[in-house]
Amino acid sequence: MANYLVKGRSITLSGNPSMCTYTVEIAGQTWSMTERPYVRFTDGTVVPFPAPETEGPCRTGTTEGIAAVYTDFGSHRITVRTKAEIETITDDVYFTLLVEGDDKCEIDRVSFPAPFDFGTAYGDKPDNTTANLPESYTVLSRMQGTLVPAGTQIRISGGQIMERDGYMPIYGQVRGNTGYLAIYDTPFDVRYELRYENGGEKVAPLWITSLGHMAYPRRMLYRFMENCDYNDFAQSYRAYVKQRGRLITLREKIARNPNVEKLLGCPVIHEGIATHISPDSDYYKPDDPAHNDYFTSFHTRAEQIKALASRGVKKAYTHFDGWGNHGYDNLHPDPFPPHEAAGGVEGMRELAEATTGSGFIFGIHDQYRDYYYDGPTFSMDNAIMYADGTHPFCSVWYGGKHSFLCSSVARDYVRRNYATFEELGIGVEASYLDVFSVVQLDECFNPAHPATREQCAQYRRECLDVLTDRGIIPSSEEVLDCILPSQVLCHHAPFFTSNLGSSEAKPVGIPIPLLNLVYHDCVVIPWIGRKNSRGGWGIPGNDSAYAHAWLNGGPQYLSINADEEAIAEVTATCANAEKLALQPMLKHEFVTADRRTQRTTFADGTTITVNFDTNEVTVNG
Repeated sequence: MANYLVKGRSITLSGNPSMCTYTVEIAGQTWSMTERPYVRFTDGTVVPFPAPETEGPCRTGTTEGIAAVYTDFGSHRITVRTKAEIETITDDVYFTLLVEGDDKCEIDRVSFPAPFDFGTAYGDKPDNTTANLPESYTVLSRMQGTLVPAGTQIRISGGQIMERDGYMPIYGQVRGNTGYLAIYDTPFDVRYELRYENGGEKVAPLWITSLGHMAYPRRMLYRFMENCDYNDFAQSYRAYVKQRGRLITLREKIARNPNVEKLLGCPVIHEGIATHISPDSDYYKPDDPAHNDYFTSFHTRAEQIKALASRGVKKAYTHFDGWGNHGYDNLHPDPFPPHEAAGGVEGMRELAEATTGSGFIFGIHDQYRDYYYDGPTFSMDNAIMYADGTHPFCSVWYGGKHSFLCSSVARDYVRRNYATFEELGIGVEASYLDVFSVVQLDECFNPAHPATREQCAQYRRECLDVLTDRGIIPSSEEVLDCILPSQVLCHHAPFFTSNLGSSEAKPVGIPIPLLNLVYHDCVVIPWIGRKNSRGGWGIPGNDSAYAHAWLNGGPQYLSINADEEAIAEVTATCANAEKLALQPMLKHEFVTADRRTQRTTFADGTTITVNFDTNEVTVNG
């Protein structure tokens, strides 16, 4: 039961592997892990880490730390190896877990390292500085970003990293004058748990299996800081991503695909062509045929586009749903031919030409995950397979019964479909591959095409890269860290609220632009809502998306039937977005104690101050 001590440059790590306790000291403050890690098995048993079989100091050329081996997990014959280390040059703290000998699907999750004890709840009390922040809080990469004041309880749905609960594989905590940023250094098979004890939040990493096994070493990185806030966390994570070659900016994406530059400063026009709701769909209404089948012709949309241009809109990005044979969310990945009643191939070609002829970008909705039973090439052999040999099933969306297409075969469908557009003479300039950048990463156990979650992310990026190689602007639904290197535009990336999409939605915690602080110059994020509207999808009920668009240097959506007032409003917002599109966001701050006035600072010196009560915007620089 020895205690081990490791000294870094400005921090000290101490640990007792027998007690499973670890402590980091920085600037006179102590951050301690006192819970015992555990393994939860799929048979329902939960086994805390036993006394270690061996323990002792460990050292490499770059780290010094504490290692332990645990073997007594009852009837489960596994070996768990752990390390807690300080990198001698950076003071980065690493916790590494390796599980050996686990049978397929034997383990449900492993908790290691334990969460840091957050301590006494300080409450939501602004201090006497200009930060106007609680003295202590937790930072979550939950959608755009969430700050949780100590003692404020929020609910986490699943805690999945690379989903809405974790756009980026990070979290952090600030307590008084010190804090830490936690980075999932191996981010693809992990989730987190948020618990409350003695008034303080505890954030626990929970490792899950990859194709049924723990498979490889799992590692958490902790960076401890003095006098820090969430801005410091964001800039530290940006540096981490850049160092690893994964920070792909819009400048670099333009260099690869020059058509991306046309997107900068464009408002987004989102309209549909055809809707067919299958009797198998949850949306089907048997007593309302008009609800289930309707369309607007390609010609009508072409005329609306030309009329909008005549009212003074110089450029725009268009996104047309429902262009396929059965309309929106049907038959994928086999949507051809274009909807006959709406005008077929000739009609879609007319709309594309009218859009580009007006100076706009012609973009479409597309889908390569939902795999519809009635598609002409459907085969369950290409669907995702679970560990027990079954396949996913869903009947929610308009097309009715479907499974999920394995990500390993999706790329080939993308290549085929965009070659078909070229053969038909339909000039697609942009494409939105639905859900790739929001839903969980898929695993496939089919031995003919197995795919891990990490491989799924790679395959999704490759689908977007097929578009890029054709000069097509690639987009997807929201923004997941692992998809972003190949993504240029998203549908939206707002905040997590109590009821997404409701005008009565309340913010969960304190909304912060954590994602934009890391990636503003890497992706275009539009905002949905006019100046005179409040609430909306991911927008707190008291806020206007217009104000967030200004504060975040992002464009707005524009109706295809917009009047002159709407055009003037959105044109101004989008001009600001174009000016700042290639600039990193360096800082976000709450100017007033009620946090209703906020300011952002960009790398070119521009500062934008927004009053969320009045929607007054001040731009300097």
